Amino acid sequence: MRIEKSVKCIDCPLKCDIYLTAREMGLEEMLEPVYIFYKKYESICRQGSKIKNATILIQGNAKMFVSGHCSRNIILNILIPSNYIGLTSVYGLPDYPYSVSALEDCHTCQIENEALEQIYLQNEHFMKLLNHAFGSSVAAIMNKLISLNQKQIRGRVAESLLYLSRLYDSNSFKLSITRRELGELSAISEENTVRALTELRNEEIIGIDGRNIVLKDTETLSRISMNC
Repeated sequence: MRIEKSVKCIDCPLKCDIYLTAREMGLEEMLEPVYIFYKKYESICRQGSKIKNATILIQGNAKMFVSGHCSRNIILNILIPSNYIGLTSVYGLPDYPYSVSALEDCHTCQIENEALEQIYLQNEHFMKLLNHAFGSSVAAIMNKLISLNQKQIRGRVAESLLYLSRLYDSNSFKLSITRRELGELSAISEENTVRALTELRNEEIIGIDGRNIVLKDTETLSRISMNC
């Protein structure tokens, strides 16, 4: 982890909603952002630790996950640039309900909670933006719970592949996660993940070349993902 404090929001290539709203309110000087660079596999935050800052992912991909019994993890989301980490503090939750780990070298910007809360309470438009982001996150987690509770192995893997396709906006993409992590995204074992991928490849529904995935038949894959 490397910390850099001599940064200005105006010089950042990613103008987040926090900065844009603060500038509109004439409060940009109060932000005092800190850039933190994380290496691949480094922990960005840990489940149960105190939330001290709002974190914006500027560059790189990261995984958001929860840890359960017997050291088994469930990946909730793959985070991409412009995604936020730690917004739950605004809603009265002082601890991280999840962990976040870098899937590749990541650049983040961190802003103190006090500044975020002041903007949130004083600007209705910004309040609505954060409420929408929080609501969308909760809805996504609820849908995932339904999927994990009702779907069979092939359906879970199919849903995860379709999720990654939407995330990267392409039917052809390079996996930023391992087979084990794809299993954690689907809440199944690595062995079952590999078996399901092999079946889908043999049926020519997907193509696999190392970490490169091609969704050849998204219609069939969607049907599989809907089967309970």
